[in-house]
Amino acid sequence: MTADYNNFLSDKQTRSGFFSRVYRVVACIPCGSVVSYGQIAWYLGAPRAARQVGWAMRRCPDELPWQRVVMADGSVTGGLFAEERRMRLEEEGVPFLSDGRVDIDACRWDIEYCTTDGEQKR
Repeated sequence: MTADYNNFLSDKQTRSGFFSRVYRVVACIPCGSVVSYGQIAWYLGAPRAARQVGWAMRRCPDELPWQRVVMADGSVTGGLFAEERRMRLEEEGVPFLSDGRVDIDACRWDIEYCTTDGEQKR
């Protein structure tokens, strides 16, 4: 993780404990893979907190791969940033279906490979 990310996490006025846990998971997602908001919530032990994961992602530090978190059906969200998200995912080689959604079955990351400290298990 970068020093900027660690500085962000130490700023108690800009995050909650839950948000920092979300960011640690997002830091694990490898290039070319995606996870859903609900997967992150489930992994963090809060299976009904997908919306709260979305709130955390709205404040996600730019240096994290925020584009790799999508809706459960592969929809690319992000309001004004949806086009940028799609472009970044395409650059990473993430496949899309003809209806514009991510082919989530082809590139869903097994979130179990994430450790609690935000590193990817080997």
